[in-house]
Amino acid sequence: MNDVKRLIDKLYSTHSLTVSEYEEILRNITEEDRQYLKSLAREVREKHYGKDVYIRGLIEVSNICKNDCYYCGIRAGNHSCDRYRLTDDEILLCCDEGYRLGFRTFVMQGGEDSSFTDDRLCGLIGAVKEKYPDCAVTLSLGERSRESYKKLKEAGIDRYLLRHETADKEHYQKLHPENISWDNRMECLRNLKDLGYQVGCGFMVGSPYQTTEMLAGELKFIEEFKPHMCGIGPFIPHAKTKFRDFPPGDINMTLTLLSLIRLIAPKVLLPATTALGTLKSGGREEGILCGANVVMPNLSPKSVRKKYMLYDNKLSDGEESAQAVESLKARIKSIGYEIVTKRGDCIEKCI
Repeated sequence: MNDVKRLIDKLYSTHSLTVSEYEEILRNITEEDRQYLKSLAREVREKHYGKDVYIRGLIEVSNICKNDCYYCGIRAGNHSCDRYRLTDDEILLCCDEGYRLGFRTFVMQGGEDSSFTDDRLCGLIGAVKEKYPDCAVTLSLGERSRESYKKLKEAGIDRYLLRHETADKEHYQKLHPENISWDNRMECLRNLKDLGYQVGCGFMVGSPYQTTEMLAGELKFIEEFKPHMCGIGPFIPHAKTKFRDFPPGDINMTLTLLSLIRLIAPKVLLPATTALGTLKSGGREEGILCGANVVMPNLSPKSVRKKYMLYDNKLSDGEESAQAVESLKARIKSIGYEIVTKRGDCIEKCI
């Protein structure tokens, strides 16, 4: 047995490796090793979640953002971005349509837009929960104070997604302006866990200046932080950012990392992201086959979908849209899995 396969077996048994061991896998993995890793990841996800794939209705509530993150197409400094902000009524109409289509989780995602105050969000959450008490509501609206997160939790929010982007502090500063703090991002994640949220973090694969050692560190961070959800996807450049000439992240590396995360955290909710499908036709299905168990079709109004362009050529219509859920079900069924109408919570005592 080669060293990589031995380390994969160790991870399967213990859910833990050292950073140097993770790095050894990432540097030396062969195609044969990838297939072996993939088979173990599928075995583990099916042990805990069977063949179920959970769907989330993604509502991109605003592309207005106060931040100027160097990799992001909706950064404040992109003056060619066509800005929009959904009204509460528009968001509730998205939930109405999503519920009719079979969605039982709504994910409200947006830039850090000051219009979404605690009072506004608490009212909006209350309205959704009153109408659809059997649904979960997830927010992904960036960094907020602990007091804000507490109010939102008390209003009924179930989950919060806050990608950390990179667990390496020096790398983080290369991707963000000086006024955006890695320490604050990490404090936000800790606050969310302390307050009882189902918490999602995540990172970009192949982002500018990232090394294999950093990716190994990401895996160790996931192991130690123990998120309920983990969203990873390949970096894809946007033409209106300073990283426009950098190459996209590697699909095979992203798929390998998905499988490793499944072995690290057997019960984690693991999306096959839009970015996978953007870079490669069938990429989302490949993510499912590598251990992912969540997909997030777009419920946003058609008039704004192409305005929420975090990276170039981001999928938003066709089979990426929530309205094409029947087609998506067929594609997922063709690879041996099934989209189900459930809230799709992380299993209790997740990791």
